[in-house]
Amino acid sequence: MKQLHYRNCNLCEAMCGLEIEHQGDQIIAIRGDKADPFSEGHICPKAVALQDLHNDPDRLRHPVKRTADGWQPISWEQALDETAERLHAIQRQHGKDSVGVYFGNPTAHNHGALLMLAPFIKALRTRQRYSATSADQLPHQLATLQLFGHQALFPIPDIDRTDYFLVLGGNPMASNGSIMTVPNIRGRLKALQARKGRLVVVDPRRTETAKVADEHHFIRPGTDVYLLLALTQVLFEEKRVAPGRLADLVDDMALLEEMVTPWTPERVADTVGLSAGAIRQLAGDLAKASRAAVYSRVGVTTSAHGSLSAWLVYVLNILTGNLDREGGVMFTRPAFDIVAIAGLSGDTGGFNRYRSRVHGYPEFAGEFPVTTLADEMLTPGAGQVKAFVTHAGNPVLSCPDGNRLEKALGGLDFMVSIDLYINETTRHANIILPPTGQLEHAQFDPIFQAVAVRNVAKFSEPLFDKPEGSLHDWEIMLGLMSRLNRLNAKTRRQRLQAQMLDGFLSRMGDRGLVDLGLRLGPYSHAGKVFGRLKRDGLHTLPKVAWRLLRSRQKGMKLKTLLEAPHGIDLGALTPMLPERLFTAGNRIPLVPPLYREPLAALTLPEPVARDQLLMIGRRHIRSNNSWMHNSQRLVKGKGRCDVMLHPEDAARLGIEPGAAVTVRSATGSITLPALISEDIMPGVISVPHGWGHDREGVQLEVARSAAGQSVNDVIGNDRVESLTAMAQLNGIPVTVEAA
Repeated sequence: MKQLHYRNCNLCEAMCGLEIEHQGDQIIAIRGDKADPFSEGHICPKAVALQDLHNDPDRLRHPVKRTADGWQPISWEQALDETAERLHAIQRQHGKDSVGVYFGNPTAHNHGALLMLAPFIKALRTRQRYSATSADQLPHQLATLQLFGHQALFPIPDIDRTDYFLVLGGNPMASNGSIMTVPNIRGRLKALQARKGRLVVVDPRRTETAKVADEHHFIRPGTDVYLLLALTQVLFEEKRVAPGRLADLVDDMALLEEMVTPWTPERVADTVGLSAGAIRQLAGDLAKASRAAVYSRVGVTTSAHGSLSAWLVYVLNILTGNLDREGGVMFTRPAFDIVAIAGLSGDTGGFNRYRSRVHGYPEFAGEFPVTTLADEMLTPGAGQVKAFVTHAGNPVLSCPDGNRLEKALGGLDFMVSIDLYINETTRHANIILPPTGQLEHAQFDPIFQAVAVRNVAKFSEPLFDKPEGSLHDWEIMLGLMSRLNRLNAKTRRQRLQAQMLDGFLSRMGDRGLVDLGLRLGPYSHAGKVFGRLKRDGLHTLPKVAWRLLRSRQKGMKLKTLLEAPHGIDLGALTPMLPERLFTAGNRIPLVPPLYREPLAALTLPEPVARDQLLMIGRRHIRSNNSWMHNSQRLVKGKGRCDVMLHPEDAARLGIEPGAAVTVRSATGSITLPALISEDIMPGVISVPHGWGHDREGVQLEVARSAAGQSVNDVIGNDRVESLTAMAQLNGIPVTVEAA
């Protein structure tokens, strides 16, 4: 008998609602859920890949151990025991920081893993922590921490009500939004234009978003900071600064004006590639728009001055009165309020509280940038990383200088990966612990509901029962955490505390933690409990959790969402300042001290050498980093890993369409076919990332057969962002020649 199952797609940030038709354990069709109040039936091509991922013969179903005779299946008991014992022994011999840990992009798409993350990290007891954050959105988080007092308090474009949408270094038509959960972006942009609004894109490539824009400006890669400074300077010069109702909350206005005064459009025009007149026109259009939103993403944040640029984007929204107002950029009020819950413990984020061992790079939110990961493994001495833990990450393909990282992984004493596949990274592991698949566990999105363009909530049951002998991500983390805590306990009291925590988390499970978070949220009636936790600290949570969960409290809870399988629309974004701020005195320091010295020291860059081009990345709607290339539905058709370059550059270099070209840097080289197009500005090439699955030992049959090489084999760890030392992935100087 055919049945229908409703859930969210978790293959990107858009949270599109799905209607999955199935019969028993067979999927018949995957369609958009027209009754979903957020996505209204829209899906992108990635959704159908859920079937491929679920049925993938390359997917691991049981723990495996690497031996001289190849990968051998082992029991969960052996896998968890041996992993914990090896990690404990290495830390006992070499110190706590001899174990490193890396969390990949898919961790954010799995609520069970997310909710078990903090106790799991605590059990590992190491400062050698890394994640995809430092190859992606770190500058955004740093800016929100500095301006608003919380690393996760993101202002989200109110795209459904804005009249002027300025996009820098972002391509939501391909990404479906990023730090802006927005299903059916095409429909929403059409609605913007239908109400006489304007979409303006600034990007070195005429992206999918730029092609539907009212206006597109090419910009030289890595120069966003100079354009943003010039836009800010024009607002002050032409007396167009108007913060609106937030004026009394904003400090440092005079200091900002003084610091941007030298950065006129005329000074930066040649550097950025826009005329001074075009820059002044952009500033004027932004200032006079009745409701405007300025938005930026990885093209900006992964450049040489990504931190200054991300900060200046928020500054522009503040100066034009578009922060926290309808049609501007606003803050969400999510049902599971990760911002408020993190605030209970005072853990709103931190920066530069300590530094990495080898290069002295600053930590952010307890993590070091991935640009130092390989060197922390390869450099001998106290604190050298000897063992490594990964969850849902493939840093060999997603981080700079993958070849060097491969060398580092090959020299470890021990490595364990919580992952579904034997990929470019996990092939170096001693033990792989595979969790259940996307359709075998429940789906809830605490991260993406907190950055959505509307307040929405949805919890989806698993489509398929958990297979016998398998574990969810959170159960694997809990199993390792419990064992490590027991091994590390030195006193009876510590052993008792470990048992209590283990018991609490085991009984709660992922569903109980979601239920608890909803009951503590703004749509529940647990204000007194929340107030008590805010007063006494989050560490008191176990004492009140069971009483709260057993109460007949009215308002939002897990039962509410289970009774609404299509999800619940909780309304449009609403003004939330100053109450939502976590800064001293609930004020906004427009020029935080962190940015003052780098801004004062900023100079125009040297011209690029005549024989060099600047390389940028590229996103495709059928892909998301490196973890979807084993789906035949997503990789079929014409290859998408190529070198896009302008006809002028192709003619100068003697390169024909489709011909093999070699891209070379001091780090390495790759050879790919040429895609000659006027959609990219002269002097720039574009290569997508996440490809290159032909390394020895990779067990991904479909991905291995797809053409492509890893662009990160050309990008070195020596080029880092100026303030945070995070990965610089855009604006990389390279040479290009016919192969």
